[in-house]
Formats: sequence, C-alpha cells, structure tokens
Amino acid sequence: MSNKKSIAILGSTGSIGTQALEVIKSHPDHFQVEVLTAQHNADLLIQQSIQYRPNAVVIGNEAFYDQIFNVLDPLGIKVYSGEKSLASVVQMDSIDVVLTALVGYAGLVPTIKAIEAGKHIALANKETLVVAGELVTSLAKEKGVNIYPVDSEHSAIFQCLVGEFHNPIEKIILTASGGPFRGRNRKFLESVKKEQALKHPNWDMGAKITIDSASLMNKGLEVIEAKWLFNLREDQVDVVVHPQSIIHSMVQFEDSSIKAQMGLPDMRVPIMFALSYPDRLKSDFPRFNFMDYPQLTFEQPDSDTFRNLALAFHALGREGNAACILNAANEVVVSAFLEDKISFLGMSEVIENCLAKVAYVKTPSLEDYISTDKETRIKALEFIN
Repeated sequence: MSNKKSIAILGSTGSIGTQALEVIKSHPDHFQVEVLTAQHNADLLIQQSIQYRPNAVVIGNEAFYDQIFNVLDPLGIKVYSGEKSLASVVQMDSIDVVLTALVGYAGLVPTIKAIEAGKHIALANKETLVVAGELVTSLAKEKGVNIYPVDSEHSAIFQCLVGEFHNPIEKIILTASGGPFRGRNRKFLESVKKEQALKHPNWDMGAKITIDSASLMNKGLEVIEAKWLFNLREDQVDVVVHPQSIIHSMVQFEDSSIKAQMGLPDMRVPIMFALSYPDRLKSDFPRFNFMDYPQLTFEQPDSDTFRNLALAFHALGREGNAACILNAANEVVVSAFLEDKISFLGMSEVIENCLAKVAYVKTPSLEDYISTDKETRIKALEFIN
C-alpha cells in the first residue's frame, strides 16, 4: 500500500492551487494528485492534468467541457463540469485531503460536502468559515474531520499551538501588512484606482484577495475565521500592522508568554504544513536572514480610515448570519470596484448598508445562509446602482 496522501485541489489554477502543485511536485513520495478543479481557466487545467494525471477533473464553466474532455478523456482522466459535479467529486473514496482554494462563497458547499464524506480539509478559503463557521466546525467535529488552515496567519497560530493544545489561549494576535495604502488618509483613498490597490507590497495573490488586503477586509475576514478555527471570543482576537510580514501571527498564553511563527512571506510553507501535518517536510524555499531585516515594526490598524475591519468585528459580535451578509456584500463591491463601478471608500458604505438592511437571522441553517447570500447580493447591487 502507498503511504502517499491523495489530494483534491479545488481551484488548482489560482494562486494557492498552483503553489500547492509546486509543493506536491517537490514531494512525490508524500503526495499524489487525485482531483483538480477550475472555474474558467481550461487551458491551464488541461496543462496541469497532463502533468499530474489526476483521476478526475471538474471545470465549473460547462462551456469548456468539450474542450477539456477531448484532450483528457483519451488519457483516462475523468472529466466533469458544473457546481453539482464539484460538490460530488470531493466525496470520492480515493481522496485523503481536500485543499479548498476556491475564491469566495463558492467554496462553502463543496467544503461541506467533503466534510460530510469524512475528508480532512486544508482550508485556503476563509469565506467558508466566515459565512457558516458554526455550522462547518460543528459538522467537522461530528465527522471527526480536521480542518488545517492554509492562510499564513492562521497557519502561524496553528503552528504556535502544536504541543500547546492543553493550554488555554489568552488571545491571538493576527498580523497585517497594511496593504498598499498603509498610513494613507481618507482624502487620499477617495480617488484611488484599482491599479493602485492591486499592488500589494509583500504578497502575490489573486485580484479579489489583493483588493481585500488593500481595504483591510481580508484581515477582517481572518478575524472571523480565527474565531471559528480556534474557538475564541471576539475579545480574544487582536490585530497589529506589521509591514515586513515576517511574523505571520502570534499566540499569547495565560502565563503572559507569546509565541510567534516567523519566516519570509511564502505561501508554499503554510500549504505544505497543512498537507503534511503532523510532519514538517524538507524544502528548498529561501531562508530568513535576520540581518536582512534589522528592524521589525508594529502599528495599530486604522479602522476609522479602513472601515472594513471595524465592520468585520461588528459582524463577529452579532454572530448569526451577519458575517454571511458582510461577505456577500464584500464580494459584490470588490467585483464592482474592479469594474470601475464604485469608489474604494464606497465599498465600505455599501457593506455597512447591507448589514443594516438585510434580514438578520440569529440561528441560521444552511438554507438560511444560502438565502442570505442571495438577498445580500441583490441588495448590494441596488446600493451600487
């Protein structure tokens, strides 16, 4: 029998997905690719499939099915399309770990289906826990499924907790780079364009996450995700701006000591740890040199200027479907900003209006989350138009 872990990568053509394939390629004795999925990028999905020979692939956009089938079926690779196929393929018996690297709300249902099938989750889709954290974590506990965080900040916390699971957390400290507009005031932000917002100083990410980082919504979503991953209260989550992005996050324990996980900004490290846990595999990734960073600095986040962080804490405090509203509204406004239909500061205004106007549900079911997401998207578009 093989000791290799069989990996399904949901979103294999995105930033996390492509880096995950690099990790798998560098450790062929530990991992094998079982499933690859993409939404639109048929050409890259075909290239990846020819190289890694998965058992099956799914293309979300059904218009590309024939193109992919004609190339991959002769190679013995099963080809499926559409959302229902994505939700089904994650339940394959041959899968050990599902890496959820889809962007946004789209990751929720496939992740739930994978958990229901008893698959361990490497979670790079923070929206899954933002939208339905209580439901997802309860289901994972019921099914005996582990959720391994892939976000660098949550991976850092997880790494700091190894060997400490019996010790209560006093608080966690999420670090934020501050994005491309760190230190800027609202006057400056009134006129910024997407080209400026897409220039992240430290990380190479997709457009949606990069805009979220510029607005501090990415950190707000991470605050909510951390609450569910580590079973925390709102007052146990703190955020500090750390422009160098060397300390990826910290945990403070009840004896006042703080553990920090450090390293050069490289998403392959948390990806590999999530896939290989509890082992640490050898890598040839660049090593951190303290002499290259003689100063590590920290600042308070400016949540008055960057309202999204405050809105995320507000949603976290309300619980229920509030974070689902926050996430859906944010996805709509980010898309609108990338299409030059809304201003940078206007995004926060629409999100705040949605939180005030969309029906609040205190104890939502999955159906409630789905209907809340739909209602919020309609309402957000009305506010934009």
